[in-house]
Amino acid sequence: MKNINIFKGPDNASRIIMGCMRMPALSEKEAATMIETAVNLGINFIDHATCYGDGEAETRFGAAIKQTNIKREDLIIQSKCGLRFDKQIFDWRKNTIIESVDGILSRLDMEYLDVLLLHRPDLLFEPEQVAEAFDELEKSGKVKYFGVSNTMPMQIELLKKYVKQPLKINQLQLSLEQSQLIDQNLYMNNKTTDMSIMRDGGALDYCRLNDITIQAWSPLQHGMFKGTFIDNPDFPELNKVLGELAEQYNVTKAAIAIAWILRHPAKMQVIAGTMNPVHLTEMAEACKIELTHEEWYKLYLVSGKFLP
Repeated sequence: MKNINIFKGPDNASRIIMGCMRMPALSEKEAATMIETAVNLGINFIDHATCYGDGEAETRFGAAIKQTNIKREDLIIQSKCGLRFDKQIFDWRKNTIIESVDGILSRLDMEYLDVLLLHRPDLLFEPEQVAEAFDELEKSGKVKYFGVSNTMPMQIELLKKYVKQPLKINQLQLSLEQSQLIDQNLYMNNKTTDMSIMRDGGALDYCRLNDITIQAWSPLQHGMFKGTFIDNPDFPELNKVLGELAEQYNVTKAAIAIAWILRHPAKMQVIAGTMNPVHLTEMAEACKIELTHEEWYKLYLVSGKFLP
């Protein structure tokens, strides 16, 4: 497993993250097997959110890990707060953040989180309240490190004006098919394609300039939640090249698609959301591959892009 040290954040963090959004579908025994599989693969970074199964993912994980011999201190456990689907609001108010962390820790049955991310921007957020919440959580020892998810550069700058803790992670969507995070730089000032439209305020370059680690979510998805492009008949050329490279490197197409993300010099992490031990094992094989410059571009172009 490839690991990275997140600048002013967790050290020795696995490049592959086990995402637990789908864990509520597993029994405690199945969840324990999944956790053990991840750790045996060298995956030590675990991603949760308060909205995953309305907290059930954290509850299931907390119960399942007790069925293993895995030590809490050997894991980097991250959760996200701010989405309140029960009230149809996004909420970064101080009390909500603090109460959310208390709920997370109660469900996980743990004393602290390694990382807390704010989960998508609250359109009414007051950075002073976020700063107060982070100060209290840090002082109490309930959270070690902080970051954001799906957040624009200027929103991060506004937070940084008040928040004293380094914001060192931004969780953003990225896959071969959903590559707008990368595309806009290639098509700058090109009126012939919508791919020239800046949709994220230059988040990729901003994160690189500010030593913020990007965590890529839905690395095998097309659209937002339309399913995987792997072996999807709607993407014949992409799957052809994925298949050729998979045969060349003796891995699966999924591993090649994830290796494409890992090859980017931004040194991103990739969230693997599968709850299938076999699939997770196959995806982890991506860390054994370093695609060439030419192979990276070949995949990029067959995913529907063109060189201007």
